[in-house]
Amino acid sequence: MSDSSSTSSRAHRVLVLGGARSGKSAFAEVLAAEGGPVRYVATAMPDPADLDFAERIARHRDRRPADWTVLESADPAAVLTADPFAGTTLIDDAGTWLTARIDARDAWDAPRGTIAPDVDALVDAVATYSGRLVIVTPEVGMGIIPATRSGRLFRDEIGTLNQHLAQACDEAFLIVAGLPLRLK
Repeated sequence: MSDSSSTSSRAHRVLVLGGARSGKSAFAEVLAAEGGPVRYVATAMPDPADLDFAERIARHRDRRPADWTVLESADPAAVLTADPFAGTTLIDDAGTWLTARIDARDAWDAPRGTIAPDVDALVDAVATYSGRLVIVTPEVGMGIIPATRSGRLFRDEIGTLNQHLAQACDEAFLIVAGLPLRLK
């Protein structure tokens, strides 16, 4: 996955992209575990009324090793800028974070770019983070054009976010059918 020179103490940022059920989170978890202790930043905030989403979160929790430090945070930029970590920080995932930011700004009907300050803050935090970092994000731009405005907004905003994150990261992988393709 990565050679020993890429897991040194210097900053190293990895972006892991993939579609739904592609295996991106499992791949990112393996990468994160290669770098010693893991701090897992879960961006999903559970909604007790959404049983399907709660089941997805439970599967992720069950898969994680018990010795990982888990933070549930809707603000991964604040985590990265406020608290240095000696091991690897894993953020899962940028798409859930983006959805929460659009919700928080009530921006589903606002012009594209309304959440740019939030995107810029996250990208800046990633670019300046001094430790090992693995970020999971969905790749949604390979399918049909969504029929709804909110679907098109999300697709456009995550595409922009992913481009900026890829530029800020040292490595990027696209996961397809559980297989990693190294992009950079």
